[in-house]
Amino acid sequence: MNQGYWDRFETALGTVSVAVDDRGRVTRVSFGVTNAGGQRAAQRCRPVCDQLREYFAGTRTSFDLVLDPSGTPFQQRVWRALADIPYGTVCGYGDLARRIGNSGAARAVGQANGANPLPIIIPCHRVIAANGSIGGYSSGLRIKRQLLALERIELAA
Repeated sequence: MNQGYWDRFETALGTVSVAVDDRGRVTRVSFGVTNAGGQRAAQRCRPVCDQLREYFAGTRTSFDLVLDPSGTPFQQRVWRALADIPYGTVCGYGDLARRIGNSGAARAVGQANGANPLPIIIPCHRVIAANGSIGGYSSGLRIKRQLLALERIELAA
C-alpha cells in the first residue's frame, strides 16, 4: 500500500491542498484545507505545489507531473479527454462526450467532471454548458469563474 503525503499553500483563490503517493504521483488537488491522510511533507509535494503556484501566477499553461487519479474506467476516459483541452479554451459537456465516443453521455460526463480528483491539473474548469453558460464546478462557481478569468476566458453573461 502506498503511503500518502500532503501539503497545502495559499493562493488568491484560497487554500489549495495537494496529495502525492510515495512514488511522487499526484493523487489529489482540492480547494480548502483538507488532509488526504498520511503525513504532511512539503518536500515531497514541492513539484506539484511549485507548478500550481506558477499556474496561479500566470506563468504556466500546462503541467509536467506524474498523475494517479483514482476513478472508474469511464471517469478515466473523461479525465484523459479533459487533459487535452488547451489552456485558454473551453468546450461543452456534450462536446466532451462526443470526444470520448459517447455522444449521448453529456450528463455522465458532467458527473465524471465533478468527481475529478485533480482539478486545475486535469482542467475540468474548462468545460461549460451547451448554452455557453458557466455550468457547474465542484469547488464552486466563484472559483471556476476566477480560473477561467486567469486563463483570459470570457463567457457571455
